[in-house]
Amino acid sequence: MKLWPLGFILIGGLLLCTWLSACSKTSPSSEIRMALSQGPLNLDPRYASDAASARINRLIYKSLIDFDAQTKPCPDLAAWQVLDDRHYRFTLVSPRATFHNGVALTAKDVAATYQSLLSLKNSPHTAEFANISDIRVVDENTVDFYLTVPDTDFPARLIIGILPAELIQQAHDFAHDPVGNGPLKFASWRGTLKLSRISDGQAFNLQEVKDPTVRVLKLLRGEVDLLQGDLPPELVKYLAKQSDIKVQASIGSNFSYLGFNLQDPVLGKLEVRQAIAHAIDRPTIIREAMVDESRPAGAVLPPEHWAGNPNLPTYEYNPQLARELLQKAGVTLPLRLVYKTSTDAQRVRLATIMQAQMQAAGIALEIRSLDWGTFFDDIKHGQFQLFGLTWVGIKTPDIYRMAFHSQSVPPKGANRGQLKDTKLDQLLEAEHWSAVTQYVHEQLPYVPLWYEGQFVAMRKNLVDYALKPDGNWDGLKTIKKNNVNF
Repeated sequence: MKLWPLGFILIGGLLLCTWLSACSKTSPSSEIRMALSQGPLNLDPRYASDAASARINRLIYKSLIDFDAQTKPCPDLAAWQVLDDRHYRFTLVSPRATFHNGVALTAKDVAATYQSLLSLKNSPHTAEFANISDIRVVDENTVDFYLTVPDTDFPARLIIGILPAELIQQAHDFAHDPVGNGPLKFASWRGTLKLSRISDGQAFNLQEVKDPTVRVLKLLRGEVDLLQGDLPPELVKYLAKQSDIKVQASIGSNFSYLGFNLQDPVLGKLEVRQAIAHAIDRPTIIREAMVDESRPAGAVLPPEHWAGNPNLPTYEYNPQLARELLQKAGVTLPLRLVYKTSTDAQRVRLATIMQAQMQAAGIALEIRSLDWGTFFDDIKHGQFQLFGLTWVGIKTPDIYRMAFHSQSVPPKGANRGQLKDTKLDQLLEAEHWSAVTQYVHEQLPYVPLWYEGQFVAMRKNLVDYALKPDGNWDGLKTIKKNNVNF
């Protein structure tokens, strides 16, 4: 199967644009402008669950805990002590930045943030903190958390951005007017999202540009300064050859998967899910249709993670075995299924390739591509048979509880396929992560696809941008724009 025609079409369009002199450069701007394939949906960290919102919130807010290079929890706003197995004390570091409205951040703000989160009925994160029995402010720098049952991984859960207590009490609209104490400050959000860096006032303009070819054209013309991820490999290679553009690449850790509605009478059968897993030729897709440094995935967390599992067997591409499994499940061929994805060109391309591969296994896949907001809303409300998504920036194995525990069905969590498995619930509650990953791999609530390689393309007058395996935008903390006009 040849998978390259889309690349020829995209690059051909770029060349035509150049030949027609439509790609003339614009005048330079002091702003650093970033083109996003999908804009953020919610800048309140208690509610945000899409990738763009999470990446931006990480810059606007600070959390109690962050993670080191080995994905172990480390202090961000606070260090901690284990006073007993159900009592944790967090002491705020000093000095620390004030909130962007000029108010000092204290232990009261920490307590108010998590107390408000526990009371929310429609937050996807609330269930993660159900084990908290009490939160007490000791003094302005110290807050104690009490747990119902022991949890040795508790500090690693405290990654929600801290909000000002006074604004929480006023029911402030953090979703559209965020107030944090992170390195970047919210400026405005009218069409494009504007931020400014606290340290030097550097202005940022983050604009949604859904079409990948248009994003590349804007970069070439100087209408934007950088873009990260969400391009087909042909366009990445094309950009790397341009004299005024530089491309950085690295391995990634974000987990892409095929999700199932397990309440569907057909997809609820394990043999059907196994058949679908064997109907996808992942190595060919990675080799032919994805950016460099992409690699097959076996579990949500990559094998180098401390809770990863490098020993999981591979679901090899075997359409004949897939047919046999479907017949064993009593399915009449062809099996007709509907797959939902976003309108992003690369996501539609990957879906189209899987559609073609599945035909050999007796599966007729109908692709429905929806705008991001509609697509994600459908997924959260269980309105799907199959869907494709990526878990972004995951650091702790508690993602398995959030994604698969029977008590984590939305809005209480992200068990969007509504998996209900008593054995898995018990393994999750025991935090037996190697057994959890093995069992999830066997039961296939997701088909693991790949960890997509990371890349950033930027104009050469930008410096000091560090690319991260999880694709976060922390490089905006340090990036600089030279005055040289390339």
